[in-house]
Amino acid sequence: MFKKILVANRGEIALRVQRACRELGIKAVMVYSEADRDAKYVKLAEEAVCIGPAPSPQSYLNMPAIISAAEVTDAEAIHPGYGFLSENADFAERVEKSGFQFIGPTPESIRIMGDKVSAKQAMIKAGVPCVPGSDGELPDDPVQIRRIARTVGYPVIIKAAGGGGGRGMRVVHTEAALINAVQMTKAEAGAAFGNPAVYMEKFLQNPRHIEIQILADKHRNAVYLGERDCSMQRRHQKILEEAPAPGIARKLIERIGERCVAACKKIGYRGAGTFEFLYENGEFYFIEMNTRVQVEHPVTELITGIDIVKTQIMVAAGEKLPFLQRDVQIRGHAIECRVNAEDPYKFIPSPGRISLWHAPGGPGVRVDSHVYNNYFVPPNYDSMIGKIIVHGDTREQALARMRTALLETVVEGINTNIPLHRELMVDAKFLAGGTNIHYLEEWLSHHKR
Repeated sequence: MFKKILVANRGEIALRVQRACRELGIKAVMVYSEADRDAKYVKLAEEAVCIGPAPSPQSYLNMPAIISAAEVTDAEAIHPGYGFLSENADFAERVEKSGFQFIGPTPESIRIMGDKVSAKQAMIKAGVPCVPGSDGELPDDPVQIRRIARTVGYPVIIKAAGGGGGRGMRVVHTEAALINAVQMTKAEAGAAFGNPAVYMEKFLQNPRHIEIQILADKHRNAVYLGERDCSMQRRHQKILEEAPAPGIARKLIERIGERCVAACKKIGYRGAGTFEFLYENGEFYFIEMNTRVQVEHPVTELITGIDIVKTQIMVAAGEKLPFLQRDVQIRGHAIECRVNAEDPYKFIPSPGRISLWHAPGGPGVRVDSHVYNNYFVPPNYDSMIGKIIVHGDTREQALARMRTALLETVVEGINTNIPLHRELMVDAKFLAGGTNIHYLEEWLSHHKR
């Protein structure tokens, strides 16, 4: 086992990894930007290193600064958290070439799964169902592009091969709009991701967004930890998640979970990862894989009792998974609400000083947050300031606990999206379960403030 790990991230995930290290008896080195000097995890750290000014390119995306911090503190491994450099294959490669263990997949796995074209091709070979579409990158010839679209059938969606976070995508309903959409997406992809390659998929009309969480070790052992329903989204950004997914038969989940496990073994995957699918009419369609721990990992932890972050660290140290697939049992229901510092309906960021922070409590309530009274939310980073997660024996009990937790939560000094969550927790269609990925945007269009 490692004796010292450097945590190359910020916010609630930095605190989450720090806690996991403490439970394992590992010293955690925390890095921080000048904007995060007063962060809770920095104050609690045994060792902390400032890696640069507030802008991310000069701090949390600064590879030499992070690796230098690991060198001067004698860390053995680097945990990238999520976001920033967590899915950057070049960073993983530099970490390992510098003599440290990257707590995540191999650089090769990150490259394969980070490019959506190569990821889709790998999944087809591994027997994982994919959305019908082009065999790979779209050609330059407009005639060929039109022919592919006719074969797939309209509407189609044009996607950037190196895209993510809802960027680099365009839905096309008619042949007249096709070529222009392809050219615009290529230009956007080149500017945003440094890779102009795009591909085409059938655009599903009313799908749900379902994820399969996996864990794998270096000894070709892999398991899946059930599923999460992440369909409540706005502009492809998740707002809340729950597990298990309401209304989907366990046999279907088992079947797709087993295929994900087989795919992990086939590509030699290690660590934590998430297969993301669109689910419609009883069928799963692979869209991408996240080669890191997810923001929403706590709902899976609560229904399985498995600590995903601790297991990440253990398998990175070379240990075997401490459980088999038959040991993974799903118990009860969990829901997570992401708490963002933003206007709850206009989604405008609301940085500033939190004059009062009161977190909820009670049976089955977990709060993952790095904020505290008088904490200043910097304007430089993602607006998420924490997550409220609840667990109950049933979905109904979990919903009741979440409603209570949201009522107890007090945040003053800045705006948050808690009022939106409170409304969603009493929305009839959400309570019924099974809303699709378009539901929240439709709901917002009828609930303008």
